[in-house]
Amino acid sequence: MDRTIPRPGEMYADQEGELCQILCVADDFDTREKMVVYQALYGSFECLVRPIGIFMRKMQPKTSAVSKGVLKETKTDSASGRTVGTTGIFPRRQEQKREQKTQEEQANPALLEFLDADTLEEKYQVIKSLQHSITDRLIDDFAVTLDLVIPDGRVDDRYQQLLSSVRTMQKFETTRFRR
Repeated sequence: MDRTIPRPGEMYADQEGELCQILCVADDFDTREKMVVYQALYGSFECLVRPIGIFMRKMQPKTSAVSKGVLKETKTDSASGRTVGTTGIFPRRQEQKREQKTQEEQANPALLEFLDADTLEEKYQVIKSLQHSITDRLIDDFAVTLDLVIPDGRVDDRYQQLLSSVRTMQKFETTRFRR
């Protein structure tokens, strides 16, 4: 097997020293050209793809091992010629970003309760119960689900406008479809 082909899990660095990790080597569907699929271990940790020839010209292999979420690189000290280990936090940073994204993707329990409410009275009570913990984000979420526009401003003012709008909607809900 050709050792110049990167293997999954291997680390490479570009000319600026930014690290990436090989995910796999794939074939382009149309041209059958070998492509390297890799993930940047910096910035937004995006996944990228390059033709293998270009990748190998622009990237240099790094001797490294991942242990307990910490990247350990080995470098050669130019003065003594000895191998020196250094530790980075790239995998930990990646894990933290993944956890943060997961937390951002989870819906607020109050929003779920609001969405599960069958009547405007129940929705009003959910909003009322959040008086001391309401956020701009929740106000925006509630407003979107009710097809309302609550103008920007202080959270307290926006909260009162939301409550007032729901009360107004309640008044018309009971007579809307009656003849």
